[in-house]
Amino acid sequence: MDKREKEMHTMYEMIHLYCRKNHKDKELCSECLDLYEYAKMRIEKCPFMETKTFCSQCKVHCYKLDKREKIRKVMRFSGPRMLFYHPIMAIRHLYYQITDK
Repeated sequence: MDKREKEMHTMYEMIHLYCRKNHKDKELCSECLDLYEYAKMRIEKCPFMETKTFCSQCKVHCYKLDKREKIRKVMRFSGPRMLFYHPIMAIRHLYYQITDK
């Protein structure tokens, strides 16, 4: 799995966790699916993918303001919970956050 695919997979899992806990849906609701499709499109088009660490640390914010706020909300909710639901993914994320600063 390359870096883009990993990032898309992580994004999906975080949005899915958020949706499951907040919207009580087993699958992504239409609002969360729309957010995931938008995030996936931005990840696919990111020109900095090979060198960047995380979107939040990027100098260029390519998300529209409303989508950026929704993603932040999802990240704030899902981030701490990922350790319990997807521990390997969470540890990998922490590792890259520590080593890439």
